[in-house]
Amino acid sequence: MGGQREKDGAGGDAALLRAVAAGDAAAMAELYDRHAGWLHARLTRRCADPEVVREVLQDTFVTVWRSAAGHRGQEAGGWLWTIAARRLVDARRAQERVARVAGAPLEWADGSYEPAAAPSAEDRVLAGLEYGDVGTALDRISPELREVLRATVVDGLSTREAARLLGIPEGTVKSRARRARAELRAALDRLNPSPLGGTA
Repeated sequence: MGGQREKDGAGGDAALLRAVAAGDAAAMAELYDRHAGWLHARLTRRCADPEVVREVLQDTFVTVWRSAAGHRGQEAGGWLWTIAARRLVDARRAQERVARVAGAPLEWADGSYEPAAAPSAEDRVLAGLEYGDVGTALDRISPELREVLRATVVDGLSTREAARLLGIPEGTVKSRARRARAELRAALDRLNPSPLGGTA
């Protein structure tokens, strides 16, 4: 049902976004009903704090309301996720700024203290994907392959969930994921040639 709705709703989403751009609150409510569930699930995979996830989701749809006229006909799910991911990055940066300014451990209501948290392993991996060699290599592969990798590897979506999000068949997700991994390995090899490469 969901996958078919997503497929059939691609044109519907574009029409809804045009209506939202014209100030139609009912269209905004329909867009929210269609997409808030999977956006919430995807954000939760990247952020364990439910309050931050709720705020980011709200900020995402506020941004959609204000900038729906900027939608250029690309797949609505991808456009919404781009907005949500940026809002999540903004929220994390804001938290980091507050922690740096405070420079002190957090005090809980019971009087106990928690030291300022070091970045989690997941946060370090995600930072590497954004800013390190992997991020650079990701930028060098084709956009449709990059989106499949981000959906299946970074966000941990199943093949079915990724297919629904991206509006493509499951078989296409699998074949693009294989191609994407091969292209990513090649791009990483070009960035960091093996010192053993020329010694055979």
